[in-house]
Amino acid sequence: MRNIILIIIAALMVAACSVTKNVPDGGLLLSDVKIISHVDNENAANARLYLKQTPNAKWFGLARVPLRIYSSAGSDTAKWVNKALHKIGEAPVIYSPALAEQTKNNIVQMLQNDGYLHATVDYEHIETKKKQAEVVYYLHERERYFVNSITLETDDDSIAAFVKRNNKESLIAEGMPFSVDRLEGERRRITALLRDNGYYRFQKDYITFVADTAHHSSMVNLTMQIAQFSPGEDAALLPHKVYHFDKICYVADAGLRLDEEVLALCDSSSFNGYELRYKENSVVRPRTLAHKTFITPGDRYAASNVDRTYSSLGQLTALRYPTLRIVEHPDTALLDCYIMYERNKRRSVSFEIEGTNTAGDLGAASSVTFSDRNTFGGSELLQLRLFGAYEAISELSGYTGDSYIEYGAELSLRLQGGYASKLLPADQRLLKSSTLLAMKFNSQERPEFDRRLLAASWSYQWSKYVKSLHKLDILDVNYIYVPWISEQFKENYLDNITNRNSILKYNYENLLITKLGYSYSYNSTYGELELLSNMAYSLRANVECSGNVLYAANKFLGGHRNEDRQYTFLNIAYAQYVKGDFDFVSRVKFDERNSLVMHLGLGIAYPYGNSRVLPFEKRYFAGGANGLRGWNVRSVGPGRYKSKGDDIDFINQLGDVKLDFSVELRSHLFWKIHSALFVDAGNVWTLREYSEQPDGQLQLGTFWRDLAFSYGVGLRFEFDLFVFRLDGGMKAVNPAYKGRDKLAILHPDFDRDFALHFAIGYPF
Repeated sequence: MRNIILIIIAALMVAACSVTKNVPDGGLLLSDVKIISHVDNENAANARLYLKQTPNAKWFGLARVPLRIYSSAGSDTAKWVNKALHKIGEAPVIYSPALAEQTKNNIVQMLQNDGYLHATVDYEHIETKKKQAEVVYYLHERERYFVNSITLETDDDSIAAFVKRNNKESLIAEGMPFSVDRLEGERRRITALLRDNGYYRFQKDYITFVADTAHHSSMVNLTMQIAQFSPGEDAALLPHKVYHFDKICYVADAGLRLDEEVLALCDSSSFNGYELRYKENSVVRPRTLAHKTFITPGDRYAASNVDRTYSSLGQLTALRYPTLRIVEHPDTALLDCYIMYERNKRRSVSFEIEGTNTAGDLGAASSVTFSDRNTFGGSELLQLRLFGAYEAISELSGYTGDSYIEYGAELSLRLQGGYASKLLPADQRLLKSSTLLAMKFNSQERPEFDRRLLAASWSYQWSKYVKSLHKLDILDVNYIYVPWISEQFKENYLDNITNRNSILKYNYENLLITKLGYSYSYNSTYGELELLSNMAYSLRANVECSGNVLYAANKFLGGHRNEDRQYTFLNIAYAQYVKGDFDFVSRVKFDERNSLVMHLGLGIAYPYGNSRVLPFEKRYFAGGANGLRGWNVRSVGPGRYKSKGDDIDFINQLGDVKLDFSVELRSHLFWKIHSALFVDAGNVWTLREYSEQPDGQLQLGTFWRDLAFSYGVGLRFEFDLFVFRLDGGMKAVNPAYKGRDKLAILHPDFDRDFALHFAIGYPF
């Protein structure tokens, strides 16, 4: 209580500090900026991008707390406390007439570039309080100009014919509003198109536009002029050449600077028309290099293929600093390309150590990973990971053991491209493709049971565009083996007639899972400067199925069924289900400090045929650091199910359907510290009615009554490589209760309704 009182007192002291304390005499604190347009509100919104001065930041758009923290510092700047407050806080933004004038000129230029050729802007500052003022900009757009006609002028006949053939994708058209940005975009489009079709020397400076406005008219006649190639200041102009590649040469470990003397000392060989120069060897197989190279001797120059080669070679983990040097043959239209690279460190070992705390039970985990980045000479990545964990277990009465031990190994091999690409009706040399082969062994030893997992997988992923990624799980086999279960665990939960739990029993039997799946992900901001994007979104979708081939074979051949009427493979029952997931995140950025992030997650899985219940690993759960943050993990649902409070009741708080929705208002506070206000909603349900999970089945007409709601606040410590997150959530609506307890937001009980979560990374 004493600490809480001190915090409240400190907050009141900060709030009481005058925001104009550090405003000099004769100066004005910039309290607000308004932009008024009488034509189009979008113009006013766009004009904010050109402001040279903005008011001090507000937490969650409400209070100028950073300014008040800065103002709370004393006058003695030598004291460390005052220095710290100045660093954490934000100095007052003093209104500057000079910057206001620059802003006015920038907005005028913006409007003129968008077709308002005679636009003007006025501004004034209005003193709202003592030493505070707001600035108001008035936009006078006047008449907007439109394109009347477009004419192409050039003495280069081949360029003229090429531009006319590709005019369907033009960014400018007759009748559109006159826009300098659109004209600039058209220059870039034509330049990229020409450079992608052999015009190696072409630059956008060769393209200019002349705009002619008729007297007493709002129409503009555009003339696009494309100049011929200029070899020099006094040289005669020439038609632009179409270039082709003559020689393509890989250069290994000879430096990244093109040096003919160094090249002469290298050994040389050739492969499929490519030359190789190296001091010891070519580092990776020539076939792998050729597969990642999108230019060949005799090809017409294409800038996009050069860029794809850069990107593709950068994916080879065995190479370091791949660089392309293009050399023009004198007085010809031929190019030589030298692909230069150094060898990367082949082998490495890494270690990880972490501590764990599960409901007060302390533990530790560690792992060691060995990596080989060029195992078979094709830039393959071979990794062997060994891991182990130990955790003390308390309050588990009646069992002989008091600890949890886990250990295992993972072996994976990532291949560039791979034979799996032949299964797809797509370009074999995609921008990014790889095949992953993996094996895993995991052992869990608890006082209640021992559990083993042996898994093998074969997957292929590819990306033709940098923002999207596809993954195909061609084969994924998991064998779950339970060699030992304590007699007390069996007596209490598995064999006891009065307390038998069929869902629990199913998950402690030997089981085989054979999965086939496909997933797709997309990120709208990947590869862009995120600060330039006020709106962004990402999505992930996944579908998988298991057991269908084995079930069809057993059905056709009349296979053996076990005592639970399940078909088996090698005397092991196998799971059969279909599952689909969808995840969507959207972000709206209000300003440099505040943004709104929304998350929607949907999932449904249906067991059928050989399975009545989904495997534990495939069922959905709610609650925890990434979902309903008013609950601990696996403590919500399904539906209106109310937990019995048993040690193993978490097995009943799982479902076949999941809905998860969250809204977060994120704000940068100061230094590396950010915060969030959030509201979460969702739950899980079962598709079938299970006696162990009463009120857990999904009812489409009334499912909304089963939704759980929580709210809370979080702190995030954002560093360069990771984010530490602390979220405190309170239950708002608890579907497991009836009456007044269901609306926990109206009748809160801190001990019952509060949950604290520590995590690394954002929740979504």
